Amino acid sequence: MSKRAVFEEVGAASAASRAPIKAHAPARREARAAIAAWLWGLAGLVVLMVVVGGLTRLTDSGLSITVWDPVMGAIPPLSQADWDAAFALYKETTEFQVQNSWMTLADFKPIYWWEWGHRFLGRFIGVVWAVGLLAFLLTRTIPEGWTWRLVLPGALGGLQGGIGWWMVHGGLDDLDVPSYRLALHLGIAFVILMLLAWYAFKIRLDPVALLQARRQRLSGLAPLSGLIVAGVFLQILAGALVAGIDAGRYFVDWPLMQGNFLPPAPLVMEPMWRNLFENVGTVQFNHRMLGYVVFALAIWFAIKAMRSGRTRLRTLAWAMLGVMTAQVGLGIVTVKTASPLHIAIWHQAGAMVLVLLLLRMRFEALYPATQKIAGRASV
Repeated sequence: MSKRAVFEEVGAASAASRAPIKAHAPARREARAAIAAWLWGLAGLVVLMVVVGGLTRLTDSGLSITVWDPVMGAIPPLSQADWDAAFALYKETTEFQVQNSWMTLADFKPIYWWEWGHRFLGRFIGVVWAVGLLAFLLTRTIPEGWTWRLVLPGALGGLQGGIGWWMVHGGLDDLDVPSYRLALHLGIAFVILMLLAWYAFKIRLDPVALLQARRQRLSGLAPLSGLIVAGVFLQILAGALVAGIDAGRYFVDWPLMQGNFLPPAPLVMEPMWRNLFENVGTVQFNHRMLGYVVFALAIWFAIKAMRSGRTRLRTLAWAMLGVMTAQVGLGIVTVKTASPLHIAIWHQAGAMVLVLLLLRMRFEALYPATQKIAGRASV
Protein backbone atom coordinates (compact mmCIF):
# COMPACT_ATOMS: atom_id res chain seq x y z
CA MET A 1 0.00 0.00 0.00
CA SER A 2 1.45 3.35 -1.02
CA LYS A 3 1.71 6.18 1.44
CA ARG A 4 -0.43 9.28 0.97
CA ALA A 5 0.25 12.83 1.97
CA VAL A 6 -1.21 13.99 5.24
CA PHE A 7 -3.10 16.85 3.62
CA GLU A 8 -4.40 14.53 0.91
CA GLU A 9 -5.82 12.16 3.52
CA VAL A 10 -7.50 14.96 5.42
CA GLY A 11 -9.01 16.33 2.26
CA ALA A 12 -10.29 12.93 1.20
CA ALA A 13 -11.80 12.28 4.62
CA SER A 14 -13.47 15.68 4.63
CA ALA A 15 -14.98 15.05 1.22
CA ALA A 16 -16.26 11.65 2.33
CA SER A 17 -17.80 13.06 5.50
CA ARG A 18 -19.50 15.83 3.57
CA ALA A 19 -21.14 13.51 1.06
CA PRO A 20 -23.83 12.03 3.36
CA ILE A 21 -24.74 15.51 4.61
CA LYS A 22 -25.34 16.71 1.07
CA ALA A 23 -27.42 13.63 0.33
CA HIS A 24 -29.70 14.08 3.33
CA ALA A 25 -29.92 17.88 3.51
CA PRO A 26 -32.57 18.34 0.77
CA ALA A 27 -34.82 15.71 2.38
CA ARG A 28 -34.58 17.49 5.73
CA ARG A 29 -35.42 20.84 4.14
CA GLU A 30 -38.40 19.37 2.31
CA ALA A 31 -39.57 17.68 5.49
CA ARG A 32 -39.41 20.92 7.45
CA ALA A 33 -41.63 22.70 4.93
CA ALA A 34 -44.02 19.76 4.67
CA ILE A 35 -44.28 19.36 8.45
CA ALA A 36 -44.94 23.09 8.84
CA ALA A 37 -47.74 22.85 6.26
CA TRP A 38 -49.20 19.83 8.08
CA LEU A 39 -49.06 21.71 11.39
CA TRP A 40 -50.82 24.71 9.87
CA GLY A 41 -53.48 22.42 8.45
CA LEU A 42 -54.05 20.99 11.92
CA ALA A 43 -54.14 24.50 13.38
CA GLY A 44 -56.81 25.49 10.86
CA LEU A 45 -58.89 22.48 11.85
CA VAL A 46 -58.52 23.39 15.53
CA VAL A 47 -59.75 26.92 14.77
CA LEU A 48 -62.79 25.40 13.06
CA MET A 49 -63.24 23.05 16.02
CA VAL A 50 -63.28 25.93 18.51
CA VAL A 51 -65.82 27.85 16.42
CA VAL A 52 -68.09 24.80 16.13
CA GLY A 53 -67.65 24.19 19.85
CA GLY A 54 -68.65 27.77 20.58
CA LEU A 55 -71.76 27.45 18.45
CA THR A 56 -72.54 24.15 20.16
CA ARG A 57 -72.36 25.92 23.51
CA LEU A 58 -74.34 28.97 22.40
CA THR A 59 -77.12 26.83 20.92
CA ASP A 60 -77.30 24.75 24.13
CA SER A 61 -76.52 21.59 22.13
CA GLY A 62 -73.71 20.17 24.25
CA LEU A 63 -75.86 17.78 26.30
CA SER A 64 -77.82 16.34 23.37
CA ILE A 65 -75.62 13.22 23.12
CA THR A 66 -75.56 11.49 26.48
CA VAL A 67 -73.14 8.64 25.72
CA TRP A 68 -69.47 8.62 24.82
CA ASP A 69 -68.31 6.07 22.28
CA PRO A 70 -65.02 7.18 20.68
CA VAL A 71 -65.33 4.69 17.80
CA MET A 72 -68.96 3.84 17.04
CA GLY A 73 -70.06 7.30 18.13
CA ALA A 74 -68.78 8.57 14.79
CA ILE A 75 -71.85 7.00 13.15
CA PRO A 76 -74.94 9.20 13.51
CA PRO A 77 -78.51 7.83 13.76
CA LEU A 78 -79.35 6.18 10.44
CA SER A 79 -82.93 5.07 11.05
CA GLN A 80 -86.05 6.23 12.79
CA ALA A 81 -85.37 3.71 15.56
CA ASP A 82 -81.88 5.17 16.06
CA TRP A 83 -83.28 8.68 16.34
CA ASP A 84 -85.98 7.57 18.77
CA ALA A 85 -83.33 5.88 20.96
CA ALA A 86 -81.09 8.99 20.98
CA PHE A 87 -84.02 11.23 21.83
CA ALA A 88 -85.15 8.88 24.61
CA LEU A 89 -81.72 9.17 26.23
CA TYR A 90 -81.87 12.97 26.04
CA LYS A 91 -85.31 12.93 27.69
CA GLU A 92 -83.65 11.46 30.79
CA THR A 93 -81.46 14.54 31.29
CA THR A 94 -82.33 17.33 33.71
CA GLU A 95 -81.95 19.85 30.88
CA PHE A 96 -84.82 18.25 28.95
CA GLN A 97 -87.05 17.69 31.95
CA VAL A 98 -86.69 21.22 33.35
CA GLN A 99 -85.92 23.38 30.34
CA ASN A 100 -86.70 21.60 27.06
CA SER A 101 -89.66 19.35 27.76
CA TRP A 102 -91.49 21.09 24.91
CA MET A 103 -89.10 19.58 22.37
CA THR A 104 -90.22 17.12 19.72
CA LEU A 105 -87.88 14.88 17.75
CA ALA A 106 -87.78 17.51 15.01
CA ASP A 107 -86.62 20.09 17.56
CA PHE A 108 -84.04 17.68 18.96
CA LYS A 109 -82.31 16.86 15.68
CA PRO A 110 -80.63 20.28 15.13
CA ILE A 111 -78.99 20.30 18.57
CA TYR A 112 -77.96 16.68 18.09
CA TRP A 113 -76.24 17.52 14.80
CA TRP A 114 -74.31 20.39 16.40
CA GLU A 115 -72.89 18.13 19.09
CA TRP A 116 -72.28 15.26 16.67
CA GLY A 117 -70.47 17.61 14.28
CA HIS A 118 -68.30 18.89 17.11
CA ARG A 119 -67.31 15.38 18.16
CA PHE A 120 -66.82 14.17 14.58
CA LEU A 121 -64.52 17.10 13.84
CA GLY A 122 -62.45 16.16 16.89
CA ARG A 123 -62.10 12.59 15.57
CA PHE A 124 -61.16 13.90 12.12
CA ILE A 125 -58.41 16.09 13.59
CA GLY A 126 -57.06 13.04 15.39
CA VAL A 127 -56.95 11.07 12.13
CA VAL A 128 -55.19 13.90 10.26
CA TRP A 129 -52.61 14.13 13.04
CA ALA A 130 -52.02 10.37 13.21
CA VAL A 131 -51.78 9.85 9.45
CA GLY A 132 -49.42 12.80 9.02
CA LEU A 133 -47.16 11.76 11.88
CA LEU A 134 -47.04 8.16 10.67
CA ALA A 135 -46.10 9.30 7.16
CA PHE A 136 -43.22 11.42 8.43
CA LEU A 137 -42.05 8.60 10.71
CA LEU A 138 -42.09 6.03 7.92
CA THR A 139 -40.18 8.29 5.53
CA ARG A 140 -37.76 9.22 8.33
CA THR A 141 -37.94 12.89 7.45
CA ILE A 142 -38.66 14.29 10.91
CA PRO A 143 -35.77 16.56 11.98
CA GLU A 144 -33.73 15.38 14.91
CA GLY A 145 -35.30 16.19 18.27
CA TRP A 146 -38.76 16.84 16.85
CA THR A 147 -40.52 13.48 17.10
CA TRP A 148 -41.85 13.84 20.63
CA ARG A 149 -42.76 17.46 20.02
CA LEU A 150 -44.99 16.35 17.16
CA VAL A 151 -46.51 13.63 19.35
CA LEU A 152 -47.52 16.16 22.04
CA PRO A 153 -50.42 17.91 20.19
CA GLY A 154 -52.01 14.53 19.43
CA ALA A 155 -51.62 13.40 23.04
CA LEU A 156 -53.26 16.61 24.20
CA GLY A 157 -56.01 16.04 21.65
CA GLY A 158 -56.74 12.64 23.18
CA LEU A 159 -56.81 14.21 26.64
CA GLN A 160 -59.14 16.88 25.27
CA GLY A 161 -61.61 14.24 24.15
CA GLY A 162 -61.71 12.79 27.66
CA ILE A 163 -62.16 16.24 29.20
CA GLY A 164 -64.95 16.95 26.71
CA TRP A 165 -66.85 13.92 27.94
CA TRP A 166 -66.10 14.81 31.58
CA MET A 167 -67.52 18.25 30.83
CA VAL A 168 -70.70 16.85 29.26
CA HIS A 169 -71.13 14.22 31.95
CA GLY A 170 -71.01 16.95 34.59
CA GLY A 171 -74.05 18.60 33.02
CA LEU A 172 -76.29 15.56 32.52
CA ASP A 173 -77.76 15.85 36.01
CA ASP A 174 -77.85 19.64 35.93
CA LEU A 175 -79.15 22.35 33.61
CA ASP A 176 -75.72 23.40 32.42
CA VAL A 177 -72.17 22.19 32.04
CA PRO A 178 -70.01 23.34 35.02
CA SER A 179 -68.26 26.55 33.98
CA TYR A 180 -64.82 25.55 35.26
CA ARG A 181 -64.94 22.39 33.14
CA LEU A 182 -65.90 24.47 30.13
CA ALA A 183 -62.96 26.81 30.82
CA LEU A 184 -60.56 23.86 31.08
CA HIS A 185 -61.88 22.39 27.82
CA LEU A 186 -61.49 25.68 25.95
CA GLY A 187 -58.11 26.35 27.58
CA ILE A 188 -56.64 23.05 26.35
CA ALA A 189 -58.00 23.74 22.86
CA PHE A 190 -56.07 27.01 22.83
CA VAL A 191 -52.96 25.29 24.21
CA ILE A 192 -53.10 22.83 21.29
CA LEU A 193 -53.59 25.68 18.81
CA MET A 194 -50.68 27.63 20.28
CA LEU A 195 -48.38 24.59 20.23
CA LEU A 196 -49.20 23.87 16.59
CA ALA A 197 -48.56 27.46 15.54
CA TRP A 198 -45.33 27.76 17.55
CA TYR A 199 -43.97 24.52 16.15
CA ALA A 200 -44.91 25.62 12.63
CA PHE A 201 -42.93 28.84 13.11
CA LYS A 202 -39.96 27.10 14.64
CA ILE A 203 -39.50 23.96 12.55
CA ARG A 204 -38.81 25.92 9.38
CA LEU A 205 -35.48 27.05 10.85
CA ASP A 206 -32.65 24.55 11.10
CA PRO A 207 -30.64 24.47 14.37
CA VAL A 208 -27.90 26.74 13.02
CA ALA A 209 -30.33 29.38 11.78
CA LEU A 210 -32.29 29.14 15.03
CA LEU A 211 -29.15 29.67 17.11
CA GLN A 212 -28.07 32.65 15.01
CA ALA A 213 -31.52 34.23 15.31
CA ARG A 214 -31.63 33.57 19.04
CA ARG A 215 -28.44 35.56 19.52
CA GLN A 216 -30.32 38.63 18.22
CA ARG A 217 -33.09 38.17 20.82
CA LEU A 218 -34.70 41.46 21.80
CA SER A 219 -34.18 41.24 25.54
CA GLY A 220 -36.50 44.15 26.37
CA LEU A 221 -39.43 42.98 24.22
CA ALA A 222 -39.32 39.19 24.47
CA PRO A 223 -40.40 39.01 28.16
CA LEU A 224 -43.13 41.60 27.57
CA SER A 225 -44.49 39.64 24.62
CA GLY A 226 -44.63 36.54 26.82
CA LEU A 227 -46.53 38.49 29.48
CA ILE A 228 -49.10 39.62 26.90
CA VAL A 229 -49.55 36.06 25.59
CA ALA A 230 -50.10 34.83 29.17
CA GLY A 231 -52.54 37.67 29.85
CA VAL A 232 -54.58 36.94 26.73
CA PHE A 233 -54.70 33.25 27.61
CA LEU A 234 -56.04 34.09 31.08
CA GLN A 235 -58.55 36.42 29.45
CA ILE A 236 -59.75 33.56 27.25
CA LEU A 237 -60.27 31.39 30.33
CA ALA A 238 -62.15 34.26 31.98
CA GLY A 239 -64.31 34.54 28.87
CA ALA A 240 -65.10 30.82 29.07
CA LEU A 241 -66.29 31.32 32.65
CA VAL A 242 -68.51 34.17 31.42
CA ALA A 243 -69.99 31.93 28.73
CA GLY A 244 -70.36 29.00 31.11
CA ILE A 245 -72.82 30.82 33.37
CA ASP A 246 -74.25 33.19 30.73
CA ALA A 247 -72.74 36.11 32.63
CA GLY A 248 -72.56 38.10 29.40
CA ARG A 249 -76.34 38.46 29.42
CA TYR A 250 -76.29 40.41 32.68
CA PHE A 251 -75.02 43.95 33.32
CA VAL A 252 -75.47 45.20 29.78
CA ASP A 253 -74.21 48.72 30.47
CA TRP A 254 -70.63 49.89 29.92
CA PRO A 255 -68.21 51.12 31.27
CA LEU A 256 -70.11 50.80 34.57
CA MET A 257 -72.12 47.86 35.86
CA GLN A 258 -75.63 48.94 36.79
CA GLY A 259 -74.28 52.43 37.26
CA ASN A 260 -71.40 51.43 39.53
CA PHE A 261 -67.78 50.42 39.07
CA LEU A 262 -68.30 47.19 41.02
CA PRO A 263 -71.25 44.86 40.41
CA PRO A 264 -73.74 44.43 43.26
CA ALA A 265 -72.84 41.77 45.85
CA PRO A 266 -69.54 40.68 44.24
CA LEU A 267 -68.61 38.41 47.18
CA VAL A 268 -72.01 37.22 48.36
CA MET A 269 -71.40 33.50 47.76
CA GLU A 270 -69.79 31.22 50.32
CA PRO A 271 -67.15 29.99 50.32
CA MET A 272 -65.74 33.17 48.83
CA TRP A 273 -63.85 31.48 45.98
CA ARG A 274 -67.15 30.43 44.39
CA ASN A 275 -67.72 34.03 43.36
CA LEU A 276 -64.80 33.75 40.92
CA PHE A 277 -66.60 30.98 39.03
CA GLU A 278 -70.34 31.28 39.74
CA ASN A 279 -71.21 34.90 40.57
CA VAL A 280 -72.33 36.47 37.27
CA GLY A 281 -71.34 39.97 38.35
CA THR A 282 -67.90 39.03 39.65
CA VAL A 283 -67.09 36.82 36.67
CA GLN A 284 -67.99 39.52 34.16
CA PHE A 285 -66.14 42.18 36.19
CA ASN A 286 -62.96 40.07 36.19
CA HIS A 287 -63.23 39.56 32.44
CA ARG A 288 -63.54 43.31 31.91
CA MET A 289 -60.67 44.28 34.21
CA LEU A 290 -58.25 41.72 32.82
CA GLY A 291 -59.09 42.96 29.33
CA TYR A 292 -58.09 46.51 30.28
CA VAL A 293 -54.79 45.32 31.74
CA VAL A 294 -53.88 43.28 28.66
CA PHE A 295 -54.84 46.16 26.37
CA ALA A 296 -52.56 48.51 28.29
CA LEU A 297 -49.67 46.02 27.99
CA ALA A 298 -50.30 45.78 24.24
CA ILE A 299 -50.08 49.57 23.87
CA TRP A 300 -46.84 49.58 25.85
CA PHE A 301 -45.41 46.84 23.65
CA ALA A 302 -46.35 48.67 20.43
CA ILE A 303 -44.63 51.85 21.65
CA LYS A 304 -41.46 49.95 22.54
CA ALA A 305 -41.54 48.08 19.23
CA MET A 306 -41.64 51.38 17.36
CA ARG A 307 -38.36 52.34 19.05
CA SER A 308 -36.65 49.02 18.32
CA GLY A 309 -35.72 49.67 14.71
CA ARG A 310 -37.11 46.26 13.70
CA THR A 311 -39.41 46.79 10.72
CA ARG A 312 -41.11 43.40 10.81
CA LEU A 313 -41.66 43.56 14.57
CA ARG A 314 -43.14 47.04 14.30
CA THR A 315 -45.58 45.81 11.64
CA LEU A 316 -46.59 42.83 13.75
CA ALA A 317 -46.97 44.96 16.88
CA TRP A 318 -49.29 47.44 15.21
CA ALA A 319 -51.28 44.66 13.58
CA MET A 320 -51.62 43.02 16.99
CA LEU A 321 -52.74 46.28 18.56
CA GLY A 322 -55.29 46.80 15.80
CA VAL A 323 -56.77 43.33 16.26
CA MET A 324 -56.81 43.74 20.03
CA THR A 325 -58.58 47.10 19.72
CA ALA A 326 -61.20 45.48 17.50
CA GLN A 327 -61.52 42.62 19.97
CA VAL A 328 -62.04 45.02 22.89
CA GLY A 329 -64.65 46.91 20.88
CA LEU A 330 -66.41 43.69 19.93
CA GLY A 331 -66.39 42.65 23.58
CA ILE A 332 -68.13 45.89 24.54
CA VAL A 333 -70.72 45.36 21.81
CA THR A 334 -71.23 41.78 23.01
CA VAL A 335 -71.94 43.04 26.54
CA LYS A 336 -74.25 45.85 25.49
CA THR A 337 -76.29 43.53 23.24
CA ALA A 338 -76.54 40.78 25.89
CA SER A 339 -74.31 38.31 24.00
CA PRO A 340 -76.34 37.35 20.93
CA LEU A 341 -75.03 34.24 19.20
CA HIS A 342 -73.76 35.91 16.00
CA ILE A 343 -71.74 38.52 17.90
CA ALA A 344 -70.45 36.23 20.67
CA ILE A 345 -69.05 33.74 18.16
CA TRP A 346 -67.16 36.50 16.32
CA HIS A 347 -65.72 37.58 19.65
CA GLN A 348 -64.45 34.04 20.23
CA ALA A 349 -63.04 33.80 16.70
CA GLY A 350 -61.28 37.13 17.19
CA ALA A 351 -59.52 35.68 20.23
CA MET A 352 -57.96 32.97 18.04
CA VAL A 353 -56.77 35.49 15.44
CA LEU A 354 -55.26 37.57 18.23
CA VAL A 355 -53.47 34.59 19.80
CA LEU A 356 -51.90 33.55 16.50
CA LEU A 357 -50.76 37.09 15.80
CA LEU A 358 -49.32 37.41 19.32
CA LEU A 359 -47.35 34.19 18.91
CA ARG A 360 -45.91 35.39 15.60
CA MET A 361 -44.94 38.65 17.27
CA ARG A 362 -43.33 36.81 20.19
CA PHE A 363 -41.43 34.55 17.79
CA GLU A 364 -40.06 37.63 16.03
CA ALA A 365 -38.92 39.05 19.38
CA LEU A 366 -37.19 35.79 20.34
CA TYR A 367 -35.81 34.93 16.89
CA PRO A 368 -35.57 38.18 14.94
CA ALA A 369 -35.22 37.96 11.17
CA THR A 370 -31.93 39.28 9.82
CA GLN A 371 -32.24 42.86 8.62
CA LYS A 372 -30.33 46.07 8.37
CA ILE A 373 -31.51 48.16 11.28
CA ALA A 374 -31.91 51.81 10.40
CA GLY A 375 -30.73 54.08 13.15
CA ARG A 376 -29.97 53.00 16.67
CA ALA A 377 -31.98 50.14 18.11
CA SER A 378 -33.71 50.98 21.36
CA VAL A 379 -35.46 48.13 23.14
